Amino acid sequence: MDRTAKADLVSTLNGVFANTAVVVVAHYKGLTVADMQKLRSQMKQAGATVKVTKNRLANIALDGTDVASIKPLLKGPTLLAYSSDPVAAAKVAVDFAKANEKLVILGGAMGTTALNPDGVKALAQLPSLDELRAKIVGLIQAPATKIAQVVNAPAAKLARVFGAYATKDEAA
Repeated sequence: MDRTAKADLVSTLNGVFANTAVVVVAHYKGLTVADMQKLRSQMKQAGATVKVTKNRLANIALDGTDVASIKPLLKGPTLLAYSSDPVAAAKVAVDFAKANEKLVILGGAMGTTALNPDGVKALAQLPSLDELRAKIVGLIQAPATKIAQVVNAPAAKLARVFGAYATKDEAA
């Protein structure tokens, strides 16, 4: 990789680190190419990205960003998983690490907050942005449904009473 390509990569990574909500750092030693492709596809489906870069270039790119607290984690064969959704990258990384023990989560950062491996696992247990939005919509729709049921209930009760009297009169 020549000097200009390195400079482009550093500026790209710096932009990524400045604009992402969460970054997860993990060791990937021993993962096969097929495993890495599977991890990348799962991350892509969740709206996250996996990047393997030279640690030295990543360290340079981290300067001046909120997630600079992950610098000490960049030793050995590391991969960076990041997303704009604060939960997506952590959730996929933790799930993949459960299925494949060769992926070892070292930690990460959410904004200026440094996360240890337990912090990343706790973050992964939270509902994603889409799940939260669905819950909010459900909560908003629930009162409207209940109001409609309450408004329709007296009319339904009256109809049942009239129906009962009609069948009672026919029987008599």
